Amino acid sequence: MESSTKEVGLYIAYGAIITMAIAPIYVGSIASIQGMKRPANAPKPKKSGSPLEDSDDEDESISESLTSGDAYMFPIIGSCVLFSMYLAFKFLDKEYINYVLTAYFSVMGCAAVTKTFLMAVKKMTPISCLKNVAKYKVTISKRSKNISRISFTVIHGFLLVASIALTAYYSYTKNWIASNIFGLSFSINAIQLLSLDSFKTGMILLSGLFFYDIFWVFYTPVMVSVATNFDAPIKLLWPRDILDYLFTQASNSRFTMLGLGDIVIPGIFVALCLRYDRHMSWKRNPVGQFKSTDFSKPYFTSAMISYFLGLATTMVVMHFFKAAQPALLYLSPACILSALITAAVRGEIKELFEYTTEEEEDNEKDKKKKKSKRLSKPVEEIELEEDKENRAPVEEIELEEIELDEEPETVSATTPKKKNRKNKK
Repeated sequence: MESSTKEVGLYIAYGAIITMAIAPIYVGSIASIQGMKRPANAPKPKKSGSPLEDSDDEDESISESLTSGDAYMFPIIGSCVLFSMYLAFKFLDKEYINYVLTAYFSVMGCAAVTKTFLMAVKKMTPISCLKNVAKYKVTISKRSKNISRISFTVIHGFLLVASIALTAYYSYTKNWIASNIFGLSFSINAIQLLSLDSFKTGMILLSGLFFYDIFWVFYTPVMVSVATNFDAPIKLLWPRDILDYLFTQASNSRFTMLGLGDIVIPGIFVALCLRYDRHMSWKRNPVGQFKSTDFSKPYFTSAMISYFLGLATTMVVMHFFKAAQPALLYLSPACILSALITAAVRGEIKELFEYTTEEEEDNEKDKKKKKSKRLSKPVEEIELEEDKENRAPVEEIELEEIELDEEPETVSATTPKKKNRKNKK
């Protein structure tokens, strides 16, 4: 009877881990649509009536793009960091190391949790309930040029206080539920803010980490040692026997875990699939709001299903062999094959590999150049008119400099010299 209860508890743990892994990938991928550059033929989005929305920055990209060079270096840098952590835990007191890590991740986690809570409030709260909420703006400027601008409401303040309270609770108790909240928030924000510039980069990254995971898990004790000693919210946890945990509250309960890297790395590839769906959908039918989520999503759906199957395979193999498994061993091929097979079925292999976010960045640069040219035209016209009147363009440039830096006495000193030159000519 006891063994059957543990078996049921273990199956529940597997299901919980898979659910917690899929949820941030879906939410982060949908949120990453907001970081896409708006095409030239797309209408500007309507301003939201919600005080929680920052409509002034609607056309600014909020994502950090990874290139193929970054993808090649990622496994190397990851290996150096992982082995350094292993040596630190082996030769130093891990209690003090975890104090430092807890302090660092508490600060970062507080910001991540606040942003995640804000996303939830935006989705769940009707705009009609926010009409009486005042919005405050703080602008930092230098010589009439805005350097930074922050807008906030009372709701932002309340969410920040709640995040600080949760951070303090986690730091003091190391509760696994609080740790999962931080882990989910980190995952959602990472998938939203990090982006791959092309499918080539994504495949290089997943292929490199495929071998990285195999080497550090199967051939060394490094990965498992760091994962078990690293007391920070960089993994999702669930009791192996949740029923026994709820009734006995045993302090020595064993947990099933999944590292955030097994969520974020495939997650940014899944988000790339969704943005490619949006790109192709808009290319075929440029109607409506560009950053809407109401469009066909064949690549995204295929990638999500493949991720689920890959993670489920990891759990089955781990359960059968009773040993830790490198999840990317199954997730990397699943994600890569999902994109390739979908493209092959739809006859879009060429378009898949030609897609890159650099095109969007170039379009944005062209927009800025055109805008700066428009702003400079009136100044040029004024200068031309003044040239016709004074017929001394060099004097105008000097006069502008004199107004800013030099004293009026130099005007009388320089002007006659130029007149003399003209007379000599």
